[in-house]
Amino acid sequence: MNWRKLKKMWIADLGDGTYRNPILYTDYSDPDAVRVGDDFFMIASSFSNVPSVPILHSKDLVNWKVINYVMERLPFERFDAPQYGCGAWAPSIRYHEGLYYVFIPFVDEGIAVCTTEDPWGKWSEPHFIKQNAGWIDPCPFWDDDGTMYMVNGFAKSRIGFKSALYISPVRDEGKGLEAFPDEGGFVYDGHATQPTIEGPKLYKRNGYYYIFAPAGGVKTGWQTVLRSKKILGPYEEKIVLHQGNTAVNGPHQGAWVDTQCGQDWFIHFQDVGSAGRIVHLQPMRWGDDWPVIGINEDENGCGEPVMVYEKPDVGDEFMIEAPDDTDFFEEYDDEERIYGLQWQWNANPDEDWCTWGNDGLKMLPQKLEPGQLISSLGNLLLQKWPAPEFMITVLIHMEEMWEGDAVGVLSLGKYCDTLLVCKRKDVWIVKQKIEKKEKTWTEVSCTELETVDWESIFIRMKVRNAETVSWEISPDGEDFHAVGQETKAEAMPGGWVGVKVGLVSIHEGENKTVPEDEWEYPCAKVDYFMFQPYK
Repeated sequence: MNWRKLKKMWIADLGDGTYRNPILYTDYSDPDAVRVGDDFFMIASSFSNVPSVPILHSKDLVNWKVINYVMERLPFERFDAPQYGCGAWAPSIRYHEGLYYVFIPFVDEGIAVCTTEDPWGKWSEPHFIKQNAGWIDPCPFWDDDGTMYMVNGFAKSRIGFKSALYISPVRDEGKGLEAFPDEGGFVYDGHATQPTIEGPKLYKRNGYYYIFAPAGGVKTGWQTVLRSKKILGPYEEKIVLHQGNTAVNGPHQGAWVDTQCGQDWFIHFQDVGSAGRIVHLQPMRWGDDWPVIGINEDENGCGEPVMVYEKPDVGDEFMIEAPDDTDFFEEYDDEERIYGLQWQWNANPDEDWCTWGNDGLKMLPQKLEPGQLISSLGNLLLQKWPAPEFMITVLIHMEEMWEGDAVGVLSLGKYCDTLLVCKRKDVWIVKQKIEKKEKTWTEVSCTELETVDWESIFIRMKVRNAETVSWEISPDGEDFHAVGQETKAEAMPGGWVGVKVGLVSIHEGENKTVPEDEWEYPCAKVDYFMFQPYK
C-alpha cells in the first residue's frame, strides 16, 4: 500500500459546488473567525493542551488547514502538569489597523491578549488586561469613533453566577491594553428567557450594536442575538437558530463572517460527545435588521441548521483541504518543529520529551512513579479525532529501549486506554492499561496480553461508530490480530474536550540513568502515526 496517498478522514467539500456539515468533524471548540481581505482565520479553545489556541486558515470557509498556534506555552507554572478543564477557554480573534488581536480567557487567572501582524508568524507574549477568576468568553470591538470595548460572560464555577453579559471599555495605558469595568456595566441578564447565555460576539451594522450569544446550554441550547442602538443597551432579544427538526443539537457558540462578494455566514459548533465539539457552517441573511441563520422555511425568523448547501461565494475556486492527521515525522521547514501542527502536548512540554532522528520521532521515556496514572503525565503527544470512525496504525521500533521502558498508543477520555509494549529483561511484553476517570475516583486495571520477540511492532487502534476503542498488533503491518479488551469512547467529564489519541513513552523501573549525550538516550522510535478508514 502507498501510505502517502491515503485520503483524509473527513472532507466537507463535495466537489460539485456544495459542502456538507460539519465542515470539520474535529474538536475545535468555541470557534471564532474573521475575514481579512481574501483570507479567513478561525481560532478555538485548547484548554490545557499545548501549543495553545490553534489558528486555522481558509480561502472559502469550507476547506481549512491549521497554520499556527497563538501560544507555544501556557503562561503559568501550574500548566507544567496537566490541568484538565482549565487553561485557554473560548478565545476571539479580530483585525484592526494592521494588527491581529486574540483575546484569551483563563478561567482562574484572567483575560489575556496576544497580537501579531502575521498570523503565520510569531505572536506576542500574553498580556493580561483583566486579572481575576470567572471572566470568560471575551470579544473585542472597535466602534466607529475608534473606541475599543470588550464584551464577556461569566463562569458560575469561579465567580458564583452566570447568564449575564458585560461590556467594558478598553484603553492603551502605555503598558498594554487595560479593561476598565467601572466605566462599563452589565448589559444583559438572561436568567428569565435566555438561561446560560454565554460566548458573546459584538458587532455593528446599520446603526445597531449586535451581540451574538448562545443560550440554553451546550447540548440543548440555541443561538440568540441581542441588538440595541446604544452599546451599553438596553438590548432586545431574538432566537435566530435552533435545532428544530434536525440532528444538530444545541447549535452553539460561533461567529458571523462575511465574504468579499457580500454574503453572510455563521460558523458554530455542535457537541457530539466523544468526538467533542465539531464545526458547522450556516448560511445567513438579514430581515428587518435581524439575522436569520440556516434555513427558515416557515419565515418566523428562527432558522434550522443545513446539512448540505451551496458553498460560499468568494469569487474563485480553491483546492479541497482538511487539517492534517497522519504524520510521518519527517523534517519540517521550521527547525524547531519535529512533528506536525496537528499535535499538542498534555501540558507545557520539556525539551527532553522527544527529539527527531534520521529515522523518525524519538520518544524519550519519562518516569512513571508507582501508582501514578498515565493520564497525569504531561508527555502525552495527542491529537483530535478527525472523523466519527477510523483506524490508526503506528509503527514503533524498540531496539533502543532499555529495561523498564514502555511505549504505547493511547485513547484519552473518560477512559485512558493505553496499549503498551514494555522491555522486560530479554523479552517484550504487550499490556493494556485502562484508567477510568470519574469526578472523585479513578479505577485502574493493567493486563499483560502476550510476549513477543519482535524488534518493531505495529499497533492498530480502531474507533468504531464513535463508541468503542479496540486494539490489534502485528509484526509486519500485514497480518494483525486482536489483543486486549474494548473500551468506551467517552469524553472526560469536566474536561470540555473530546477524546484524544496519541503516543506516550514511560519508564517503570526502579532507577533511570541517562547518558549525557541526548542521541544515546533510551528511546522508542516512531516511524509514523497513520489514520485510515475503518475496516
